[in-house]
Amino acid sequence: MSIQKIEPGMPESQSADILADNLARLKGLFPELVTEGATNGRTGPAINIDVLKALVGDATVTDADEKYGLNWHGKRAARQLALTPSTGTLRPCPEESVDWDTTQNLMIEGDNLEVLKLLQKSYAGKVKLIYIDPPYNTGKDFVYPDNFHDNIQNYLQLTGQVEGGRKISSNTEASGRFHTDWLNMISPRLALARNLLSPDGVIFISMDEGEVANLRKVCDEVFGEENYIATIAWEKRTNRENRKSVSSRYDNIIVFCKDKSFISDAIGQLPMSEKALANYKNPDNDPRGLWKSDPATAQAGHGTKSQFYTFVAPNGMKHELESGRCWLYTQSVMQQAADDGRLWFGRDGNGVPRIKTYLEAKDRGLTPETIWFAEDVGTNESAKNVLKEIFDGAAVFDSPKPVELIRQMLLMATRKDSIVLDFFAGSGATGHAVMLQNAMDGGKRRFILVQLPEPCPEESEAKAKGFATISEITENRLKRSAEIVRNSQDATFDGGFRKYYLASSNIRRWNSAPSTLESSLLDHIEHLVENRTTEDLLAELLLKLGLDLCVDIQVREVAGKTVHSIGSGVLVACFDERISVADAELLALGLVSWHKEQTPAGEVTCVFLDSAFENDVAKTNLAAILEQHGIAKVRSL
Repeated sequence: MSIQKIEPGMPESQSADILADNLARLKGLFPELVTEGATNGRTGPAINIDVLKALVGDATVTDADEKYGLNWHGKRAARQLALTPSTGTLRPCPEESVDWDTTQNLMIEGDNLEVLKLLQKSYAGKVKLIYIDPPYNTGKDFVYPDNFHDNIQNYLQLTGQVEGGRKISSNTEASGRFHTDWLNMISPRLALARNLLSPDGVIFISMDEGEVANLRKVCDEVFGEENYIATIAWEKRTNRENRKSVSSRYDNIIVFCKDKSFISDAIGQLPMSEKALANYKNPDNDPRGLWKSDPATAQAGHGTKSQFYTFVAPNGMKHELESGRCWLYTQSVMQQAADDGRLWFGRDGNGVPRIKTYLEAKDRGLTPETIWFAEDVGTNESAKNVLKEIFDGAAVFDSPKPVELIRQMLLMATRKDSIVLDFFAGSGATGHAVMLQNAMDGGKRRFILVQLPEPCPEESEAKAKGFATISEITENRLKRSAEIVRNSQDATFDGGFRKYYLASSNIRRWNSAPSTLESSLLDHIEHLVENRTTEDLLAELLLKLGLDLCVDIQVREVAGKTVHSIGSGVLVACFDERISVADAELLALGLVSWHKEQTPAGEVTCVFLDSAFENDVAKTNLAAILEQHGIAKVRSL
């Protein structure tokens, strides 16, 4: 046995290949559907359309133009973009992180399309809640242009990290592609986001009237119309907007779940607000606890004959019905309630009877509604004021969302150990909300925030405060809000985050264009990118092998070599630059010994630098010893 070298195109060299995974699932269900050979100039597995028609019937397979749905120029390319694997990586940045060794939170700087691809293997099916506030299509907001052929290079150019950067422009209505550009931006990102949701996962998307209709149609296609939950009207302002012909008072929050068969786990009840709780009192020392009184009558049209009567209170006072009203219960039920002390007649005992509603009966919570009022969840203005307090009076972000708004979503759709994702992180309000909620209820929710390093406008307060990019605001808000939560809540919580940023792969040959892989001269020179560290390589392995970016990493000297053990030994990596024939046996035996100590839960993968081995003998000997002891998956970079 020898060590297998990870080559371009192999699963370990790129993010999840969703297209290949889809084909594999189809082949597993219907082997006859997938054929091999040359199709449309390409080789490999393909769908046999004739077999598909035979399996499901001709009438259910169509490529006709006249069909119900949302279509736009570039839709097919946008769909393909979501299916194209990324060869990029995320580079760790411990010096800009907080509590790197212990935190379970992530803050990632980069183009969210590529980041979502890179997160697929590690977090697919694990995210309970996604909240995004994507750019509204106003003609002023940043549009994410995507280069189908080389998205990483496109991103590096746009953000000025390589020469030849292009100007970041607005999406103006005069461009003729006003809605099209926005749809091409949002649709592949939603497709990738859906893969990350757990079966009982939920996505909340903020949007104004400009694209809400299109957004709903895109979500119907991506998530399935049957998985639509609601469109929530959030009262984003309380003052009248006089500059418009009709003042816009609310924004929309579209809500979809991954799979509505899990709806009872996807959406839960909301706890009562402090304002609502204040209505529950106990002026008569009722042994059943706190209560509030509700009307004992209803509209007459809802009643039966048995609900029209003169009610006689325990003190003998008669109570007649008002016109158009009936009693809520029949006479015998009302009488029993009075005898049990479950009716309230006012402090003087002579008032119109009212039903006692006990707080204990409401402990299960309240069903969420489709209107969220400003007094409960805040407004754009209140969120801006909070941000000013955080940033010493500076308005560093134009339209932040209130922390209370996002907390409402957390209360509805997360458990105390859920993963929460926001890939349009903006001011970082989602991270702030997660930390605050954890501090309030003892939860261990984790956040993953992704933000493009979009330049702050030259004349902005953010620029005057020294922030070059929006992602710098995100990062700074997380650090400052953690301190604010810590000072306001008497509780412990995870106030840290690991920061990563998007970059091209650490392995030169993995960065090569597919058309030049075989002939690339880079294959014959040093294959590691200059100035990349062991930590960079480890992060890339975590992503490409599907391990959590916050997994525990242990370091040990084994046979004079530095070895990293990740996830209790699921991944073992040694990036020492020289492994001689003499070293190979001692290193292999040391790895076997450490492996026995850790007893990892899954299959073990060992990774080494290919160039480190003195010769093929060293490589073969090391691999053979590992295999003899049950470690068969050995790879080299």
